[in-house]
Amino acid sequence: MSDLLIKLWQNGILQLGIWETIYMTLISTFFAYLIGLPVGLILRMTDRDGIHPIGWLNRTLGIIVNALRSIPFIILMVAMLPVAKAIVGTSLGNRAVIVTLVIAAAPYVARMVESAAKEVDAGVIEAALSMGASTLRIIWKVIIPEAKPALITGAVISTVTILGYSAMAGAVGGGGLGDLGIRYGYQRFMPEVMWTVVIVLIILVQGIQSFGDWIVRRISHK
Repeated sequence: MSDLLIKLWQNGILQLGIWETIYMTLISTFFAYLIGLPVGLILRMTDRDGIHPIGWLNRTLGIIVNALRSIPFIILMVAMLPVAKAIVGTSLGNRAVIVTLVIAAAPYVARMVESAAKEVDAGVIEAALSMGASTLRIIWKVIIPEAKPALITGAVISTVTILGYSAMAGAVGGGGLGDLGIRYGYQRFMPEVMWTVVIVLIILVQGIQSFGDWIVRRISHK
């Protein structure tokens, strides 16, 4: 371990970068699902073979979701800085990055939720409808429970994606491991710092994936 890495560890800078990355990832994932989950369910419910087909609403939401998904994150991040400043009062740091991460991730979450909901057997939904179940009851008692493994798998993929996005946020002073890698690894020509950041990110991804797979196995065996 180089002297610089030792100093970064002793000064708490490396630990702070790890904590900021985990913090941004978890908070952004939570709010991305807070937005993306209902949007995805609405997309499924209003589809042509959904419970309540509403063509104009489905198409409008689809266009918005696809438009946001089509913008590269690094461009979206810069474009959303004024929006972040209007919402959280600053265009720098973790809070500003979280706003951008949520805007970038929510459309992907919506499509994953829609895809998971489409995997639910139509016969189960029709049986619930024939028994007089309301739309909300079908969503909470039929669709979400039946699609739970696919939803959790999608959540793992989304969390890992947001983790990668949070590292890119270091390019605009967003903090976290990405900022550490750019400031020390790239700008100061310290490859050992860059590789340390890469290794930590790999460990975080492996941990998230393993935890998600474990949950899916537990649910699938019930």
